Amino acid sequence: MNDMSNNWDNLAEEAVEALLNGPGYYLAESVFTADEVAAANRIINAHSDVAQAATHFHGEHADKIHLQRRVWNLLNKGKVFVDMVQHPLVMKVFGKILGRQFILGSFAANRLLPGAPGQEPHIDYPYWDLHDPDEFPAGINAGFHMNCQSLISLHEFTAENGATAVVPGSQTRGLYPSKETFDDEHIQLTCPPGSLLLFVGMIWHCSMPNNSSGERTSVLGQYLPKFVKPMEALDRSVDAAVRDAATPELHQLLGLDLRYPELLEDSEAGNAEGRKA
Repeated sequence: MNDMSNNWDNLAEEAVEALLNGPGYYLAESVFTADEVAAANRIINAHSDVAQAATHFHGEHADKIHLQRRVWNLLNKGKVFVDMVQHPLVMKVFGKILGRQFILGSFAANRLLPGAPGQEPHIDYPYWDLHDPDEFPAGINAGFHMNCQSLISLHEFTAENGATAVVPGSQTRGLYPSKETFDDEHIQLTCPPGSLLLFVGMIWHCSMPNNSSGERTSVLGQYLPKFVKPMEALDRSVDAAVRDAATPELHQLLGLDLRYPELLEDSEAGNAEGRKA
């Protein structure tokens, strides 16, 4: 990380205000060094160059699914990702919005190859099924946030290569996005490589089509309050060596200190076995 580190407190105040009461996102440009960006790209490419690479896709264009590739569980794949996931700006901003013991839900890469189509406008887990309100408690709204996202650009994000699109202020609506409204109101967030974009999961957003001749890769972090079930089973998938070397911040993100769920009483079967013994 570069010499901006002394400014994180000031930037964090700006970012919290932007996410809660402003446009719903905050962009800090060129946060990570060229060496960090190169290392992250090298690892992601090595895990997604083969035809069988894990993919993830929203919406139509199933014939182009191979042009959008996801690499999951990045914490096992290099120290650069362990550093990225707990960047000071991430920890300061999301701790204010999600609560001091917020946790990590997912940390993955999204690699868009030339010709990759864009996503449908959406909001992020745990809200991404909100197009069916019956899946959620009655009265769910945007009164507080159950998701914050980080996006680290590993290439320059441009309009041509599909820079992330958002509808500023839409995080206050508490609704699943309308495609028609999104098309009318969205803007694209262009930025240089190594930039850090923070946003709340309720903001309407999507990746746009990559109409360039080059690829566009990002690292996507999902952060949740301690009471929301993570999307990825990181407690089972993160290597023991990563857990053993974890900083207090990473320990928190992995949920290793959480009290619940706890075993308040053994099962009836277990009690019966104990009585027999």
